[in-house]
Amino acid sequence: MTEITASGIPSGHASADATPASGPSAAGTPTPAGETSSGIPSGPADAPHVHAPVDVPGNGRAGRDAAAARPSLQASLTARAADIERAIDTLMPPVDGAEARLVEAMRYATLGGGKRLRGFLVMEVAGLFGADMQAAARVGASVEMLHAYSLVHDDLPAMDDDDLRRGQPSTHIRFGEATAILAGDALQTLAFGVIADRAIHASADVRIALVTALAHASGADGMVGGQMIDMEGEGRAFTLTETRRMHALKTGRLIAYSAEAGAILGQAPDEIRDRIAAYGRDLGAAFQVADDVLDATASAEELGKTAGKDAEAGKSTFVALLGIEGARAEADRLAQSATEALAGFGPEADGLRALARYVVDRRN
Repeated sequence: MTEITASGIPSGHASADATPASGPSAAGTPTPAGETSSGIPSGPADAPHVHAPVDVPGNGRAGRDAAAARPSLQASLTARAADIERAIDTLMPPVDGAEARLVEAMRYATLGGGKRLRGFLVMEVAGLFGADMQAAARVGASVEMLHAYSLVHDDLPAMDDDDLRRGQPSTHIRFGEATAILAGDALQTLAFGVIADRAIHASADVRIALVTALAHASGADGMVGGQMIDMEGEGRAFTLTETRRMHALKTGRLIAYSAEAGAILGQAPDEIRDRIAAYGRDLGAAFQVADDVLDATASAEELGKTAGKDAEAGKSTFVALLGIEGARAEADRLAQSATEALAGFGPEADGLRALARYVVDRRN
């Protein structure tokens, strides 16, 4: 594993002034009252994140050379997506027998599409701490499975009722509603099975921490809770604070988990893990604001799904509350905040910095 300095930042990075908690995160221990599973104090989902001051000296020639040697973000996204696609294919092979149609639907929902943003985050952060990249690809595959389950269920007639996903018929259109529901169920359970397996890490504490963090991010106090709030909000106006909280749960929590999972896998100290989680939260928020802008401005061909559905359903969006230019400014602010959370890292984190800009500027 990459050597960790006294500041908790991998050697080769700028050091932090603050002295972090020592050792890897305390996985498997009860969460204290008033704290999240990451050890970050709980509070309103849109509360500002306060980062300890850090001393970042000039990168110098070596730092500039390291940054220049990095592949472009698009090249990195493409390479990581291929790694994750292979991992999903390996972890979820076709089968014979009566359940073959179920597995076919699971593979249809998960393989061959999407940006793999969440899986990329896992692998990019894990790489900062010298984690095993094959294990990181499997953790990335796990979160992509869980994300795919959420999309399968979101598209159902009882939920968002969408016939198009990633430019092709939604899973329930291709396989029927009953099979789509079962495929989503099976993808969710498989996601947890993957990160609980010893192949991910020899330490049971690491595996338990991954499972616990994913459960918090995806359940009633995370993604599913956010979806419930979204459904309850159809046809009525949310305040900006309510809209921020809804999306922090529905979209942001799983993106934040993806960043934090890489730090867990790399056994980063708690203080550094918390900084990575703060980056992920602001990145997730920026992603959702940009999504609202795209829903209002992009075509179905660009999006790969039906455009304008939020406005049609009378949902409270950042565009409805702030206008298109105001929403774009909000996305820019959040992307900048995410970047600031990485202030203690050197050029090795440039891919994460570029990603914060990418989620705001993308067209699908």
